[in-house]
Amino acid sequence: MFRAASKQQTTASEVPSRPELTLVRNEQPSETRQFLTRGTPAFRRATIALFLSGFATFSLLYCVQPLMPIFSEDFGVTPAASSLSLSLSTGFLAFAIFGAAAVSESLGRRSLMFISLLGAAICTIVCAVSPSWHMLLVVRALEGFLLGGVPAVAMTYLAEEIEPRGLGGAMGLYIAGNAFGGMAGRVVTGTIAEFMSWRPALAAVGILGLIAAVGFLYLLPPSRNFTPRKGFDVAFHVKAWGGHFGNAALPLLFAIGFLVMGSFVTVYNYIGFRLVAAPYNLSQTELGLIFTAYLFGIVASWAAGLLGDRIGHFVVLPIGVLIAAFGAAVTLSSSLPLIILGIVLVTIGFFVTHSVASALVGRLARSFKGHASSLYLLAYYLGSSIAGSVGGYFWLADGWNAVVAFILFMLALCLISALAVARLARR
Repeated sequence: MFRAASKQQTTASEVPSRPELTLVRNEQPSETRQFLTRGTPAFRRATIALFLSGFATFSLLYCVQPLMPIFSEDFGVTPAASSLSLSLSTGFLAFAIFGAAAVSESLGRRSLMFISLLGAAICTIVCAVSPSWHMLLVVRALEGFLLGGVPAVAMTYLAEEIEPRGLGGAMGLYIAGNAFGGMAGRVVTGTIAEFMSWRPALAAVGILGLIAAVGFLYLLPPSRNFTPRKGFDVAFHVKAWGGHFGNAALPLLFAIGFLVMGSFVTVYNYIGFRLVAAPYNLSQTELGLIFTAYLFGIVASWAAGLLGDRIGHFVVLPIGVLIAAFGAAVTLSSSLPLIILGIVLVTIGFFVTHSVASALVGRLARSFKGHASSLYLLAYYLGSSIAGSVGGYFWLADGWNAVVAFILFMLALCLISALAVARLARR
């Protein structure tokens, strides 16, 4: 069912209001909802639980990234082919996300996220005993599909249950969990792989994922502002997804997700091939330690959420893109310390941009926030999958210089999109 959105005065945190068709959801009026407010035990439990979900998702998803040079050697595949161990996961995850929010409308937010985390952890353990490259790829694809039940639903839970004034900070802490998981998964696999092999490394990450899944289930409070729908109405979900394209700002935020994630993953996919070769000759442990740059991402995502709440998300958003672009340019240096500095800056810029864009999707979606989140994350993980593999061809063509040129092109488009979103808000 459709209605015309009423005209209202815009602020810096809104897109221009104009008569347009939006979907109406049968939900509680905002004044009667029971939001989780900052400082309460329920708020702390929810943020810790979602931190654990982000940790598990990213550690399970990206634990193979430092292992790509080993896969290339052990299985006799090219760097571009080795990137399929990640790209297939993110590709299947992208399309699973597209439907996960719809499934959660019937199954429930908490149940779907727990089932997804549990299944993905088991898949990682299965990967550790895979006898062939092709079987490993099949299981990684299944793992990505299962993980699709977490990101969009987590963002939706936050948008529905957290008081609006605290949403930016809560979203930033959730994405900090993503950063910590991404770092931990990479460091654990890189370190264990050097002293043992990649198989026990993946098994260790899978066990950590199981522990995080159990902690998530125990801590997360049940939804207060969500009522499951009976059955699965395809027409309803199609209208819900399509309705968000009538909001001029949201497609630009989806593009930002695609471009910034594609740039970020491309850096981390191929910097390992550069640094394990001469003249750097880094070991797997040393390469894994480079991923501690994610510590800066943890702080940056949390700070960006709070800063966006205070000075405006549209001010912080382009700053994040510019930081990432500057960092990518710095990695062109032949000095190892400067290369590491560039990686740190790319990491900070990525998490600032992603944290703010994620919060804006939740705020600017006038209804059906789960469907809006799924569209954003569809674009986000497609960026990881597509750009992450395409970057391999740039690596083969002209090494790291070509890879950075590809990254800077994507970030230029990302900056244009960020400025366009801000311009819409200021009208």
